[in-house]
Amino acid sequence: VQLQASGGGLVQAGGSLRLSCAASGRTVRTYTLAWFRQAPGQERKFVASIIWNGGSIYYVDSVKGRFIISRDNAKNMVYLQMNSLKPEDTGVYYCAADNMPVIRAVEDAFDYWGQGTQVTVSS
Repeated sequence: VQLQASGGGLVQAGGSLRLSCAASGRTVRTYTLAWFRQAPGQERKFVASIIWNGGSIYYVDSVKGRFIISRDNAKNMVYLQMNSLKPEDTGVYYCAADNMPVIRAVEDAFDYWGQGTQVTVSS
């Protein structure tokens, strides 16, 4: 499975961005998909994950009510709609795939990773 993230950019605080991640190589229809981010000088951290049918979704507390993760299994895609962005949301955002159909939030659970897309939120 290869993952390609896109959609990052520079945005002012309070603005919105939509990240996309395209999977190729095989279908990820049954995989759990997730987004992680890595702020400058920090470790990569969990942001959100979504189970294969969208029936279970999990967010880190800091993005609840602002970010929405979704997926389109027909297109082999996962998305992250980011609203009300804050400077502390700045970082490189990575999409990840786990071939187990359960919600997970730990980096070690994910088998496949995209290359990351930079999100910068200015104050």
